[in-house]
Amino acid sequence: MRILVASDSFKGSLSSIDVCKAVSEGIKEVIPNCEVVMLPIADGGEGTLEAMSYATGGRLVEAICTNPVGERISGHYSISGDGKTAVIEMAKAAGLYLINREQRNPYYTTTFGVGELIIHALDKGCRNFIVGIGGSATNDGGVGMLQALGFSFLDKARNEIDTGGLALGKIDSIDPSNRDKRLDECTFKIACDVDNTLCGPKGASYIFGPQKGATPQMVKELDSTLKHYANVIHRDLGVKVLDIKGGGAAGGLGTAFVGFLNAELVSGVDLILDSLKFSEKLEGIDLVITGEGQIDDQTAHGKVPMGVAKRAKEQNIPVVAIVGSISGNVASLYQLGLNAIFSVVNKPMTLDQAMNNAYELVQQTAKNVVGLFNT
Repeated sequence: MRILVASDSFKGSLSSIDVCKAVSEGIKEVIPNCEVVMLPIADGGEGTLEAMSYATGGRLVEAICTNPVGERISGHYSISGDGKTAVIEMAKAAGLYLINREQRNPYYTTTFGVGELIIHALDKGCRNFIVGIGGSATNDGGVGMLQALGFSFLDKARNEIDTGGLALGKIDSIDPSNRDKRLDECTFKIACDVDNTLCGPKGASYIFGPQKGATPQMVKELDSTLKHYANVIHRDLGVKVLDIKGGGAAGGLGTAFVGFLNAELVSGVDLILDSLKFSEKLEGIDLVITGEGQIDDQTAHGKVPMGVAKRAKEQNIPVVAIVGSISGNVASLYQLGLNAIFSVVNKPMTLDQAMNNAYELVQQTAKNVVGLFNT
């Protein structure tokens, strides 16, 4: 029997690699001679870097960069086995998890460090980029990243504007002439699992601003400064960005990639599955086991279990999801390719207990699952 284990991480508990290892060990206890293929997956957010590096034979590269509040930190990205492609998880430089609650203020947080990671990868010879843009602490429209890449955003006195979302309202002109010219040789594919536009009630500020520390008044002002930014882009560069689906991702970082770097915004899970040649890896597989920390009605919209299940369904391969918890009505997921969903919580326990014992719980659940197929 051949089983493909392709899981996302259990956020805050297990990496996608660890989930796959736990499932594999559980399988082997029940079916010792089973061939298990492990393929850690992510959807563009947390875990994308590690999953892609593991699956492509890449290597992690350390690079000193700027975090969201201007501190110098050690960041990481991955270079593929052939040395041509850099995989960057923007959260490694500008993620919400990098700063404490008291530091969360999207008026001032910056994506500058993301640009520094890109420059570092350019120096290493990379010209193709895959960038996951989930989990940001920023609302600066990607201007910080662009400033690191050499673009200038000038106020009326012809001075460079400050960092952060509030300063976008002071942009009087955009000067791309000093950008790193190597960017013209590059391709950017952006893994994005939301379709929010830059501005408006469903834009970057209103939907994601509060979790980054924005008050209702700040949200209104940040939305206004982003709209001003978009209007200057249209005037100076001739690019309309207000209606780009996904442009509001990561506080408008999606807009910066499309408007300035000619990037392609794609479904995070589809981009990663394509990069890993997932459909080819399904050949000869009898069962697929996938998973994520919590499965709910949002799973159908670009999350790992659904991306995996849809492709397996095309080849008539059964798919079982092992998850930390099940929330809400998930009946529709069975119509889209999942055959069964198993929660690892096997008795009354607190969230802390479940997270602290996640590896063993996943392992035991995998044993239960494959017992059904061990005929």
